[in-house]
Amino acid sequence: MESQRVLSIKDLNRYIRMKLDSDNLLSDVWIRGEISNFTHHSSGHMYFTLKDEGSRIRAIMFASHNQRLPFVPKEGSKVIARGNVTVYERDGQYQFYATHMQPDGIGSLYLAFEQLKKKLEEEGLFAVERKRPIPKFPETIGVITSPTGAAVRDIMITLGRRYPQARVILYPVLVQGKGAAPSIVRAIRDMNEMEEADVLIVGRGGGSLEELWAFNEEQVARAIRASFIPVISAVGHETDFTIADFAADLRAATPTAAAELAVPHSAELRAGIEQRQRLLKQLLLERVKRSRQQLASLQRSPVLVHPRRYLLQHAERLDMLKQRLQGSMRAKLSQSREKQSRLHHGLMRHHPQEQLAYAKKRCELNSKQLTALMQALLKNKQSQLRSSIRQLDALSPLKVMARGYSLVYDEQEQRLIKSVNDAQLGDLVRIKVSDGQLSCQVWGMKEDGQG
Repeated sequence: MESQRVLSIKDLNRYIRMKLDSDNLLSDVWIRGEISNFTHHSSGHMYFTLKDEGSRIRAIMFASHNQRLPFVPKEGSKVIARGNVTVYERDGQYQFYATHMQPDGIGSLYLAFEQLKKKLEEEGLFAVERKRPIPKFPETIGVITSPTGAAVRDIMITLGRRYPQARVILYPVLVQGKGAAPSIVRAIRDMNEMEEADVLIVGRGGGSLEELWAFNEEQVARAIRASFIPVISAVGHETDFTIADFAADLRAATPTAAAELAVPHSAELRAGIEQRQRLLKQLLLERVKRSRQQLASLQRSPVLVHPRRYLLQHAERLDMLKQRLQGSMRAKLSQSREKQSRLHHGLMRHHPQEQLAYAKKRCELNSKQLTALMQALLKNKQSQLRSSIRQLDALSPLKVMARGYSLVYDEQEQRLIKSVNDAQLGDLVRIKVSDGQLSCQVWGMKEDGQG
């Protein structure tokens, strides 16, 4: 037991993984199966199980690989996947790491077609407002197709028959197989860089869905939409529809129809020009006829037959207008003079000498009015004063004392004695009479019986 090497579970799983990674078959293998337990994680990675009638295997496809898928896998899809088989050391389970995937069978191809169509339509790639108009009279037509198929022959014959003056630039490409889509994309970009073509025809003849698949590739659709030159798609027969048809500015049912849509028919143009020439000639003849009739009518008009009459009428009207103008000017002049006189008188009223004389007159008038008002006020005040003196004299105590009355004060002459209660026996009092003052002493007191 001691001589045997004991491995950890991690070492064992790592050893098995190294064995599987070194196997040539398992390092690059294609498998076919049906998708189940499908999960598209928020990280972008896809986790699912591939199964068939007899077995199943866990699988994973990282976001860096599934971003290039032409379809969206879902539960139950039958696919063919390419990748490698190895062991996930943590769980000790072997699983399939897919790097490429494609639908298995025609049904899956149609599913991929519908998924891509829905995706690009939601992006607005097929919006009508993004379609560019096809020029009516292109000078150069770019044709992107196979140089050996029937499509290029039909296009060239139709263009030469309908519009031989147009120049045609043929850009040969692969129209089916693995390298077809990149070949078509490169041709569209090169034609745009050359800036020689006025319109592009991109297409091929009819075929199966697998043979037409290059025109269902997302990169082809985006190249058509990114083209500055208008693109006419011409893929397959009338019943064939591809993603390129929806992305193009105009879809043609066949390559021959695309050539007919790209250029006008020279015979139709000549017929149209001849018709317009006839119409123009007819319109010119009618205009000349009308002009001659107008000229004859003018020649018969009284103005040209007797021009002096109309001149005299205008001369008479001119004299009348002249008189009206002179009368209007005289009235205007009179109004101006009256206005000038009013302004002169108004200005003179504001002359400094006039203002000074006016102020002097107002000053003298105000002085006279002030003197009269002051004399009237003084007279009124003097009258009020004499009336007040008479009233004061009538109420003066001296007048009372002149009639025999006197006033008795205490010794300090601070208090007037009005009652016997205001004095006591022996108090010294002062008695004021009309012509002097007496100093007395109270020797006796008798209260009036009336109290």
